[in-house]
Amino acid sequence: MSFALIKFLPQEPKLRFMAYRNWAFPFSVVMMVVSLGLFAALGLNLGIDFRGGTVIEIRTLDGPADIGGIRTQLNQLQFGDVEVQSFGNDTDVLIRIQQQPGGDRAQQAVVERVRAELGDQAIEYRRFEVVGPRVSGELAVAGIIAVAAALGAILIYIWVRFEWQFAIGAIIATVHDVILTLGLFAVTGLEFNLSSIAAILTIVGYSLNDTVVVYDRVRENLRRYKRMLIDDLLDLSVNSMLSRTIMTSVTTLIALGSLFLFGGEIIRSFTAAMIWGVLVGTYSSIFVAGPVLVFLKLRPAKTTGADDDSGSGSDDVDGEKASS
Repeated sequence: MSFALIKFLPQEPKLRFMAYRNWAFPFSVVMMVVSLGLFAALGLNLGIDFRGGTVIEIRTLDGPADIGGIRTQLNQLQFGDVEVQSFGNDTDVLIRIQQQPGGDRAQQAVVERVRAELGDQAIEYRRFEVVGPRVSGELAVAGIIAVAAALGAILIYIWVRFEWQFAIGAIIATVHDVILTLGLFAVTGLEFNLSSIAAILTIVGYSLNDTVVVYDRVRENLRRYKRMLIDDLLDLSVNSMLSRTIMTSVTTLIALGSLFLFGGEIIRSFTAAMIWGVLVGTYSSIFVAGPVLVFLKLRPAKTTGADDDSGSGSDDVDGEKASS
């Protein structure tokens, strides 16, 4: 079956997205300010990767490890944040416990209490390690640098590939998604760890891809309809890509929803951030990336026939009629 026959929408819609830009863009700005305020007031629920803690590696000797049972046992010790996950094979388990107040002696006490709780008969204790605050700080700085480098590379690429208005629009839409994702972590208290950094970088890529797809159609229509008003041209471009955008978002959300429900506690913050990122990324590619081009005067609000090239007038007139 040809992919051309698979369409989410029965025909190309003619929705007037830019008619709502005067309230959608201010709404986005307000949401960004609120997210930054929540981030400043509430902060992030930093995980062990950023707070430091104790890492214990064990191997079960009597069969596959019961991850849920081990997590339940350790939660009874009231250490606070405890992560239990398998790696390598089904008998190897990695336990991470948040840093306890009291210095090195407190961390040693954590190890002793874990060994007393889990026992020594059916478990081989392979590694004990303390992750200090210095290492955690380095991870935080590295995460910030990674996000900033990604945004900088996006700016340079789109500036070269398109025009400067497109580059600014893509960066604003991407920063919008990152800030709203940080606001989600702040208001919900989801644990922020290295997988959360990975989620933010993935959201950056997803949002950029969605925005560039729309921008590519905008650039194509700019060349084809040289007398069409910018609002009409943006509506035409978004509508022509709407079926593709919806199908991509829905299929991605189905996969992420399954991971969120059945993937376990370890990846829950990652999948929650990704679900939110897909939603705000789809929104920003329409209601943020598009209006930015209007505000940056990509094309004058009113155009005249003098802008039209010879031989293309019929296409332009047809395009204007179709958009009216």
